[in-house]
Amino acid sequence: MQEHSVRRPIGPVLAFTLCTLAAAAMTRAEDSAAEKTSKGAEETKAAALYTSDERNHWSFLPRSQPAVPRFSDDEAKQWMRSDIDAFVLQRLRKEKLSFSPQADRRTLIRRLTYDLTGLPPTPAEVAAFLTDKTPTAYEKLVNRLLASPRYGERWGQHWLDVVRFSETEGFEYDRYRAGSWRYRDYVIQSFNADKPFDQFVTEQLAGDEIDANNRDLQVAVGFHRLGPIRRNQGNAEVAFSRNEVLTEMIDGIGVSLLGMTIGCARCHDHMFDPVRQVDYYRFQAFLAATHENDIPLTTEAEAAAWKKKTDEITGRIKKLRVELAKADGQPAEKLRADVKRLEIQLPAPLPTVSSVRNIADQRSSIHLLARGDESQKKQRLGMRYLGVLLTDDAPELPADTPGPRTRLAKWITDPAHPLTARVIVNRIWQNHFGRGIVSTPNDFGFNGMSPTHPELLDFLANRFVAEGWKFKPLHRLIVMSATYRQGSATTGRKAALAKDPGNRWLWRFQRRRLQAEEIRDSMLAVAGTINLETGGPSIMLPVEQELIDLLYKPSQWKVTADEQSHSRRSIYLIAKRNLRLPFLEVFDQPDLQTSCAGRIATTHSPQALELLNGKFSNQMAVTLANRLRRDAGKNSPEQVEQGYQLTAGRSPTDRERTIALAFLKQHPLEDFTLALLNLNAFLYVE
Repeated sequence: MQEHSVRRPIGPVLAFTLCTLAAAAMTRAEDSAAEKTSKGAEETKAAALYTSDERNHWSFLPRSQPAVPRFSDDEAKQWMRSDIDAFVLQRLRKEKLSFSPQADRRTLIRRLTYDLTGLPPTPAEVAAFLTDKTPTAYEKLVNRLLASPRYGERWGQHWLDVVRFSETEGFEYDRYRAGSWRYRDYVIQSFNADKPFDQFVTEQLAGDEIDANNRDLQVAVGFHRLGPIRRNQGNAEVAFSRNEVLTEMIDGIGVSLLGMTIGCARCHDHMFDPVRQVDYYRFQAFLAATHENDIPLTTEAEAAAWKKKTDEITGRIKKLRVELAKADGQPAEKLRADVKRLEIQLPAPLPTVSSVRNIADQRSSIHLLARGDESQKKQRLGMRYLGVLLTDDAPELPADTPGPRTRLAKWITDPAHPLTARVIVNRIWQNHFGRGIVSTPNDFGFNGMSPTHPELLDFLANRFVAEGWKFKPLHRLIVMSATYRQGSATTGRKAALAKDPGNRWLWRFQRRRLQAEEIRDSMLAVAGTINLETGGPSIMLPVEQELIDLLYKPSQWKVTADEQSHSRRSIYLIAKRNLRLPFLEVFDQPDLQTSCAGRIATTHSPQALELLNGKFSNQMAVTLANRLRRDAGKNSPEQVEQGYQLTAGRSPTDRERTIALAFLKQHPLEDFTLALLNLNAFLYVE
């Protein structure tokens, strides 16, 4: 039998001796800690120094003030439509290349309409543009498209890609963030209103600090909630450390706003870029007090009623699961069905704003972490911007500095900041031309690509800032240029194609395939069933039950009851990390886990199978066939004409017309319309 020790009182002499020894040990420990802190501070100071080579990387230098190149020859004068063309022509001539002929008007209206709205022009819009012979016809078209509410939906999607917008948290549970669709609507509305980019950034970084009672600003700072996050089963606490949450926030800011892979310095000094580990945690300190803030939009009575109903159904589900466990593999087809039926009856999440706020007494103590491990804390650090852009002796800000994210936003949106304007202007250029002036839009560091036209990049960034950080003037400047209006054909340009197959020097316009959402939206548009309602809660479409069964909780996928809403634009469909619509996924929709620097366009057999055999494409073919019957009756030549006008934006060629009419003699109209939706003329923009 184990004996229990007995605690006996100690004598006063022994007690004094023990106290003396303890005090001495504590003093030695404090001296050792102070020595380590002092040593750590000295190491930190030395590590934070940057060399002139590091500071002189092109993207860290102040923007240049390039003069617009001037040309006096007739060829140059013939092509010059904007200052952009002067910079591009200068480079083309250096490379012994030349512009391609301007695209025809049908090509231009289709290209421009897709670029600015993500939808095809209607036959009526094409006809109106072709018959407008005024010198300002193209400019009027540009202005009309920029004023369309469809513009914000198209360009808002580009921003949502960059910030990895999702309405769920990812990982195995993929819990919904109720009300997160409001951030999507905020982005769309901001683009449509041509909100200045510096304001747009500031609202997303620090809206709650600016005005904690402003609903739009509370929604805007949902930007900090967009990263994936792991939760414990059965509760809302973060399973990973607080450091993981801060890491996601910092990574999002770094790639989206600064074009820097700051997150690579979490565990050690950056392998390529001049970002020290100590500066990573100093940068993280700006968010030390930032915590989740789900703001309810219901009354107490409504919340109580919701909780009562939820608790009742949840209790019944738990009892059924206990019975299922007792069944121990015995037939239970009915118990499982009852569980699914009850899960479907669970009330929808309460209306909420997914936001953040500062909580001073919960401010995280930021330390330099050995290998990024929060259990290996070194010296404590305060707030400081990226050291490579500061003087070596720049001080840290105290931890209790008020409005820390407002200060960070002010630094990022400083008109003289070398990165911010360059990064966003490059993104705009990329989404017009398919490739950025810097072809690595999320990486302006040493491992990224250098700009193909550095003077043009700085010229555009300077002009963007000077014109109030507004997107629409920048769009106008780009799409009005001769560079943008070039044709895409390579016929007769064998030498240029051999010298510059990737079109780095912009000697032609780059043909592109429609993106996933554009394909779906275009099918809805040409079939005449697209629902252009804007905003509001996201839509869940019917999907295969096998996909729903793979979710942690099948009840997470509830098909929207209103079938008319199923035809809304793809940007309004639910953005769920653990379940993407197969039709969109197969055409390279981003996975929503990390920032998408730019859409890729793969080519593989499942795409052809989806277009030919997929349920959605066949439904759209039937709907398009019915539209042609309504508009053209049984007149096959007219059906062919209208089919091509809707899908390709032009009349069929003589050969296409002959083939189509012969095909219709032996096949139903639905087979013809399905073929139209598979044409390159429908799926590609010249």
